Amino acid sequence: MNRYSPELSSRVIAGTVDVGGSPVHYWEYPAIPGSAETRTMLVVHGFRGDHHGLERVVEALPGLRILIPDLPGFGESPAFPDREHGIDSYADTVAGLLDALGLDRSTVLLGHSFGSIVASHFVAAHPGRVAALILVNPIAAPALEGPKGGLSKLAQFYYWAASKLPERAGQAILRSSLIVQVMSVAMAKTRDPELRRFIHAQHHAHFSSFANRTMLLESFKASISGNVRQVADRLQLPTLLVAGEKDDVTALPEQRVLLGMLPDGELQVIDGVGHLIHYETPLEAASAILSFLQAHPAEDA
Repeated sequence: MNRYSPELSSRVIAGTVDVGGSPVHYWEYPAIPGSAETRTMLVVHGFRGDHHGLERVVEALPGLRILIPDLPGFGESPAFPDREHGIDSYADTVAGLLDALGLDRSTVLLGHSFGSIVASHFVAAHPGRVAALILVNPIAAPALEGPKGGLSKLAQFYYWAASKLPERAGQAILRSSLIVQVMSVAMAKTRDPELRRFIHAQHHAHFSSFANRTMLLESFKASISGNVRQVADRLQLPTLLVAGEKDDVTALPEQRVLLGMLPDGELQVIDGVGHLIHYETPLEAASAILSFLQAHPAEDA
């Protein structure tokens, strides 16, 4: 099933840049000619995702120039050859991409889920490097705390166990279609059967596109040890939180706590959706992004 328009595939330009001695593959979606909006946005995908996951949002933002890399170890980008797949390493990748792609300080940075941790920590370490920050389904609180802490600990055991098993058995567990299906069903909130089939197909196609189980465990540890709240007071730039009303990963009350910690933040809540805003409600997400960018034009950044 393909819910993307033919125009999207005709727009995309694939490229590769060297970042810290490692090739990073990225996809550029130029703005449609004649668009009034000329902003450039760099997008950071979530854990076990790749550039495909954000394409429905890209499709809904034809007036923006958007670039999405596959983070090292995911999708088509190889794993780091000589460092751990942690938040700091991924934040360094964002810095390297901005420089390698010639993206100036007017650039907008967007992070989804785990990408929200990477993007926020990058901004905290590099104040003034980008003009605005957009966090979709942000990880606003520690994963091992709160009502969903038990599920996070169960996931932690799953990744740990898979890393201790013999290679073939560990890989089989990590790439298990049954596990992927359970995860996909749990996160999808839509009742539209066609959309649910599309979401499950996307997860089955891309959720297991990781380089090896060592980097996957390292990045999982980063995803549960880091959160946006850790650096919230250092995000001295316009910041938009796009949260799902039914998000099971970070509940809405935690998003409101995070909002109160941001120096210049705003929160847009999308009703009826959970942690898959990028799949289930891309038009609503795009509308929130455009409204935010119009309120914070490039010349004011």
